[in-house]
Amino acid sequence: MLIVPIKENESIDKALKKFKKKFEKTGAVKQLRSRQAFEKPSVARRTEVKKAVYKAQMNRSED
Repeated sequence: MLIVPIKENESIDKALKKFKKKFEKTGAVKQLRSRQAFEKPSVARRTEVKKAVYKAQMNRSED
């Protein structure tokens, strides 16, 4: 359960923004999406490796 402390004169928009940020940090949506369909561990590792290679290439091209 998320608890967002609100100061006395704080606007609803600011409190909602804090809540959204906390909710994002929990990773609930990310976990929900990953559980929608089963992915074999070998396929998951393969996609992780592909992402790592892509990130490495992007970092090399920036330098």
